[in-house]
Amino acid sequence: PKPWPLRPDMNIIRGLGNLRQQATRCALTIGNFDGVHRGHQAMLALLNNEARHRGVPSCVMTFEPHPRDYFAAVARKPEIAPARIATLRDKLEELRRCGVEQCVVLPFNERLASQPAQAFIDEVLVAALGVKYVLVGDDFRFGAKRAGDYAMLDAAGQAQGFDVARMMSYEVRGVRVSSSVVREALAAGDMARVATLLGRPYSVSGHVVHGQKLGRSLDCRTLNVRFGHEKPATTGIFVVRTHGLADQPLEGVASLGVRPTVTEAGRVLLEVHCFDWPAALGSEGGYGKIVRVELLHKLRDEARYDGLEALQAAIHKDIADAKGFFQAQRRQTTRDRI
Repeated sequence: PKPWPLRPDMNIIRGLGNLRQQATRCALTIGNFDGVHRGHQAMLALLNNEARHRGVPSCVMTFEPHPRDYFAAVARKPEIAPARIATLRDKLEELRRCGVEQCVVLPFNERLASQPAQAFIDEVLVAALGVKYVLVGDDFRFGAKRAGDYAMLDAAGQAQGFDVARMMSYEVRGVRVSSSVVREALAAGDMARVATLLGRPYSVSGHVVHGQKLGRSLDCRTLNVRFGHEKPATTGIFVVRTHGLADQPLEGVASLGVRPTVTEAGRVLLEVHCFDWPAALGSEGGYGKIVRVELLHKLRDEARYDGLEALQAAIHKDIADAKGFFQAQRRQTTRDRI
């Protein structure tokens, strides 16, 4: 299992003010990195290699909120904002796992949105970060009205003393890997395809928080983890594996969404029922722990039920279906070994 919580071996710099205080020469890439998929991973591997050759730290610059979230809010059209693959916590953890040494998280706001492209180069890349190398994707744009592009950045690098490189698309089985493609697979509930695109099972992490304790009355105790974004890229009922509670991951079933039977428009919540609760934790031992929940297979969409009795029946069917998934998986593993 991955170590939790985030270890302090990736320096996280939040905001431009802190960026200026911690100015350093670095090898940099810039992007949203939602999901940190296999295309991102290939780019980060190249970035780390170039950083080592230059004797400088590797650095990722990313944004919170997502720029498209910001423009959707300005236009008062929340429907055009992209669904979120990962929370900021999960993004930072995956960047750390990829060996990134520091990450600059800039708030995407009016100031950044209106900053001319050349000013971004001069004030952020050169004056604040002292970049020695900048790696971007083939569709990279930056600055107010997306006026800046690779050609402009390359020319600035030649004039101001830093190297610029561009990485072309990364493909898996003939398909260009992108956050949009990952979102499409998540929306379709195709978790096997999502795992192929990410190079790992899709997961959500966070602190276990107190909920309404409804699961106790339904004979199905749950762990509650807030997703941290109002528009997740997938919702529904899933077969899951939970890390962080015991030496081995715990099998279970989970609901990710707004619980339509219980509340009209609640916060997005991941509710996890583990089949075998570790006795050493006690009945209240999960609260406050940081867990990572892998969503392995989608059983069904969220649904509204006529009362708690119908909801309880659906939950117990989900539990049976999830146990059946794991049993089939173990049988397949046994056949493969034979």
